Amino acid sequence: MEVLNLPKTVNLPLRVHEDLIRVSEELSLMAKKPISTSMAVDLLMEIYRAHLNNPCALDAFSQQLRSLNLMAPEEFDKYWDEPEKTPQPKHKEKT
Repeated sequence: MEVLNLPKTVNLPLRVHEDLIRVSEELSLMAKKPISTSMAVDLLMEIYRAHLNNPCALDAFSQQLRSLNLMAPEEFDKYWDEPEKTPQPKHKEKT
């Protein structure tokens, strides 16, 4: 039985998607050839793995990651997907 390696869809918050497009464009300029967004993701993962092959870099990155105050994945997605809102003044209830 033949297994097909079909592309998978990943939902990204708009800000992340726009940043990925910019990175793809920057990589295209460096390479002097087109780099698609999926190629950019692949290259970024390769850079990540190469960097973390250094035990000192892995340790430092792990420590930084543990010390971050990260949002839960659901909060992150909701935060970046919501349109920017201007703070609304809170009205005091009359008693």
